[in-house]
Amino acid sequence: MGYLQGEKPITITKLLSMHAESEKITMLTAYDSTMASLLNRCGVETILVGDSLGNVIQGFNSTTPVTIEQMAYHTACVARANTQAFLLADLPFASYGDPAQALDSAAELMRAGADMVKLEGGGEWQVEIIRYLVERSVPVCAHLGLLPQSVHLLGGYKVQGRSKDAATIMLEQALACQAAGAQMVVLEAIPSTLGEKITAELHIPTIGIGAGPDCSGQVLVLQDMLGISPGKPPKFVKNFMDGHTSIEAAIKAYVREVKSGKFPDLEHAFAG
Repeated sequence: MGYLQGEKPITITKLLSMHAESEKITMLTAYDSTMASLLNRCGVETILVGDSLGNVIQGFNSTTPVTIEQMAYHTACVARANTQAFLLADLPFASYGDPAQALDSAAELMRAGADMVKLEGGGEWQVEIIRYLVERSVPVCAHLGLLPQSVHLLGGYKVQGRSKDAATIMLEQALACQAAGAQMVVLEAIPSTLGEKITAELHIPTIGIGAGPDCSGQVLVLQDMLGISPGKPPKFVKNFMDGHTSIEAAIKAYVREVKSGKFPDLEHAFAG
């Protein structure tokens, strides 16, 4: 990880190279400059300014109240302290309903400092949004599996892709997102076997969150992996503060365990 000590920031080219060389990619969320600076010091390669800020910062029970203006504000806060990590930002609920709106929203996040935007879903209309953005020089990360913005439609936070048909559809959506120009895919709360299959079929990195150990990289919400989020944590979350005396030590342990393949293990993954 010597490149993290240099002056060159990580680019999508570097991430694609890491994927091609089977080097695991580390990602954590951040919403402010202090944590962004700490993640940089700890060697986290990618930072996600997630709309999860609706839960962990604003205190809502879902991500749907988060606005594009709030996402841009937190993206700018993180970007000011980010020196080396690749920075992604979520397009929040109802901010990309049509191509023109999606471009306006993406431009706001890119101007705030994002290197790439992330959007949820792999249906036909989302794939067309991805293609439209990429054709206009906006890098895109797709998000499949459990879609927090659709939690009310899904009937709760449930594991996705367990049936053969659902797994087939998700693989087809992942391939369609890739064909449309997405350069990364987040896979959330799906069986490990499906995470492995999708990863094997794609030539772009997959970032898992409850998608098993075979994804190209892993992401967790920072507050979850520090054990400070209220309520019962999801199965895929490991409290990295256990056995460590500082937040910095916990984040470095997360980086080591993702890099080595130690995390996630069977305890933090879903069966088919």
